[in-house]
Amino acid sequence: MPSGGTHDRITLYTLPVIAGVTLWQTRSSNLTLLVASGFMFSGLMFGPDLDIYSRQFQRWGFLRCIWRPYQKKLRHRSVFSHGPIIGTIIRVIYLGCFLALVATVFLVIGEMLGILAVTWQDLSLALGRSLVVYTTEYLALFLGLELGAMSHSLSDWGGSAYKRVQKQGVRSLFAGRKRKGRVKRRGTLR
Repeated sequence: MPSGGTHDRITLYTLPVIAGVTLWQTRSSNLTLLVASGFMFSGLMFGPDLDIYSRQFQRWGFLRCIWRPYQKKLRHRSVFSHGPIIGTIIRVIYLGCFLALVATVFLVIGEMLGILAVTWQDLSLALGRSLVVYTTEYLALFLGLELGAMSHSLSDWGGSAYKRVQKQGVRSLFAGRKRKGRVKRRGTLR
């Protein structure tokens, strides 16, 4: 498994490729910026290694405490943290719930102090309208987040495969995974 510094270098070195391909495909600087920003954010701060005490986790500074429940619930390298699409969806929902909670607290306090005059109905209508009007932009941002996460996961899997080949040879790539548990020894019945 590559180190945090290696993951960072992979993110930084592949960013121009991601941005170039996005610009070439979309011909939109706005969508390219969203994909590239999502890729950088995911590669450096929002990637699969938030499930352990990692460089990504440490970059959250005093806000890293919001990721503690996430770490306690997910096993490292599980499909729910490192899996394609599902890992990113879970992190987006998790962070979205936290941000919604913080926004709700601020809105309630603002209403109580008389600073804000926003109704919950107006807020939900504005959010729903935003999701419809900016669907392409949200998808571009999600694609960037997913590409950043997948660059991380692919480098993990590639690094592990490389180490396995170094120790056991090429056959190890095609052999089934060994099960952990009791080992049957010759001459003994279990």
